[in-house]
Amino acid sequence: MSVTKPVAELRLMANPAKAKILQGFFKTGKGEYGAGDIFWGIPVPKERQLVKKYWQKLSLNDLDKLLSSKVHEQRLLALLIQVTQYEKGDTAAKNRIYKHYLARTAYINNWDLVDLSAPKIVGEHLQNKNRKILYTLARSKNLWKKRIAVISTFAFIKQGQARDTLAIVKLLLTDKHDLIHKACGWMLREVGKRCSEITLLKFLDQNRGRMPRTMLRYAIERLPRQKQLSYLKH
Repeated sequence: MSVTKPVAELRLMANPAKAKILQGFFKTGKGEYGAGDIFWGIPVPKERQLVKKYWQKLSLNDLDKLLSSKVHEQRLLALLIQVTQYEKGDTAAKNRIYKHYLARTAYINNWDLVDLSAPKIVGEHLQNKNRKILYTLARSKNLWKKRIAVISTFAFIKQGQARDTLAIVKLLLTDKHDLIHKACGWMLREVGKRCSEITLLKFLDQNRGRMPRTMLRYAIERLPRQKQLSYLKH
């Protein structure tokens, strides 16, 4: 079907005042990481209402039209629909969606787009497969590919697996971008929460001298206050 109807419904949900706030929050100014991104000011729960309505009606070709839009909420809608299609699809459908997703990373170009889709498509797809692609993405010069690499490992962490998360974070320890520092710190914190605090502490002890402070702060958020202060001090 045409994407005209879902786009029209998105437009009706637009909130110019909220859009202005989001333009600043997602750093859309010249020279910033989200430069040129256009927002309509639509909250995610409202987008999810459209996902329920359209996920069975839109093909990957239809979703390409949304993904290539300059409007952030259109790209997000396409990704949220892909997540649902992946979750409910058979093996062939999952393979198609996974390949489609990785072929269009140029459009997955803000942190919320990555965070709401990568673990549920890339991470889930690689649960019982070779994960070499994540290391290729982590070594990319592209900010969003690197974030996809580390955030995708959230799917493994939820299964009690920390190895790939730690290895990819280690590759990204010297990255200069704040969004990578935050993503790595977040995944380390989840390793401590869902896998093993001992595993987290061992990693911190071995690497804290090279960790950016933001990454370290995120990683130690759930630790006792005294232990947090000890890591920050050193």
